[in-house]
Amino acid sequence: MAENKQLKVTLRKSLNGRLKKHKACAHGLGIRRIHNPVVVLDTPENRGMINKISYMLEVEEAS
Repeated sequence: MAENKQLKVTLRKSLNGRLKKHKACAHGLGIRRIHNPVVVLDTPENRGMINKISYMLEVEEAS
């Protein structure tokens, strides 16, 4: 991975009714609302959280 690589993560589905662990992953990524993009560093920790809740997210590289 390149240094300081960033990802733009956007929540596309609601957190209502989800598992506590999945809600915790979204909170850990700094996600607050649907359709509100958040820029996070591309680290293994963040990648793990993104992979766990990938069915709710849209991910793209931030410029």
